[in-house]
Amino acid sequence: MKRNHKRPPFKTLSDSRELIVESLKLPKDTMLGAAIVTITGNREAFIENYKGILEYTTESIVLQGKNCKICFEGKQLSIDYYTNEDMKISGTIDTVKYF
Repeated sequence: MKRNHKRPPFKTLSDSRELIVESLKLPKDTMLGAAIVTITGNREAFIENYKGILEYTTESIVLQGKNCKICFEGKQLSIDYYTNEDMKISGTIDTVKYF
């Protein structure tokens, strides 16, 4: 009896890359360019691997990641520093959205 071992087709090239990275247990941030967001309480956030700043007000900061946008909403938000690789946001962070 012949077994049918069909693998489901990948929807996109990024799906296949993600599967390979996961199966080899490689770091996703390095291999896929995924953003790393580290939040300390609701007062500060460190972001790595972002592509650019799309919006910057005291109530909203929107960043472009490789695969999505990241929105920080709150009060008295400010960017304490930023480089090509990372940034620090401080203020009262109420919401973090990925879209």
